[in-house]
Amino acid sequence: MSYGRLDAEPGIGRAGFCGMMLAVAILLLQGATPTATLVWLGAAGLILAIALVQESWNLAYLDPLTELPGRRALEEQLARLGDRYAIAMVDVDHFKQFNDRYGHHVGDEVLRMVAFQLREVGGGGRAFRYGGEEFCILFADREAADAAPFLEALREQIAEARFELRQRGRRLADNGSNRKRRGRGAIGITISIGLAQRGARLSRPAAVLNAADKALYKAKQQGRNRLAR
Repeated sequence: MSYGRLDAEPGIGRAGFCGMMLAVAILLLQGATPTATLVWLGAAGLILAIALVQESWNLAYLDPLTELPGRRALEEQLARLGDRYAIAMVDVDHFKQFNDRYGHHVGDEVLRMVAFQLREVGGGGRAFRYGGEEFCILFADREAADAAPFLEALREQIAEARFELRQRGRRLADNGSNRKRRGRGAIGITISIGLAQRGARLSRPAAVLNAADKALYKAKQQGRNRLAR
């Protein structure tokens, strides 16, 4: 499976501007009446306004690297949760080693791939970019026991996948500024997951999030590539 580059996608603002220019071009070519001119110009302005609003929303709520909702969107969702929910914290194992060995560009591609998989998690889970190599998955109206099978399936799916490198490389020991090119290759990626749910002792979202983070640390201590609670 291939994963597209985020920077290859046209911006919404640019698309809105193009739509506005297209409307104006049609207007000029048709030699429209004054009434039609006002209608077309109004439509063009509306297209641009909608595009700019959407672009502003994306900048505020979407992580630009992974296209997952970011921390601000997560905080708003946490405030809207009911009395029954589970939260999972996800971390890419040995991510620093990817960056040190292959470079930050490959690290970014790894994060994009993991984000793509997290976006497809089942059980009603919704993934967010938490920061760095960490992600968060919310399971509204579900307990940890309900969410666990979907998280295990996600973990296994990522562990079984192979991440194709366009160019493999290794930093040179002298100054780290050059890399030896060694052709195409593939690397394996695993994730660790910490899971917690709302309960009598964890009645606030921040407390559940903190408990999930502690469970994630437990999964790391137990050897990584596993789910801990």
